[in-house]
Amino acid sequence: ITYVADRPGHDRRYAIDASKMSAELAWQPQETFESGIRKTVQWYLDNQQWVNNVKSGAYQSWIEQNYGERA
Repeated sequence: ITYVADRPGHDRRYAIDASKMSAELAWQPQETFESGIRKTVQWYLDNQQWVNNVKSGAYQSWIEQNYGERA
């Protein structure tokens, strides 16, 4: 492994351009960015128990129960 310095200006985000997928695969997104963000935020608001389990680490027992032999 060779460690290298970050690129000048170190990119903090990448914008997605789906035009090639649209042109070559006739694919169209089902959500706009705004509607997708709105639905994502609403999902987290509607699933507070899941969020709390992830934040507390309580999900680890579920992972162990369901994936323990594979880990």
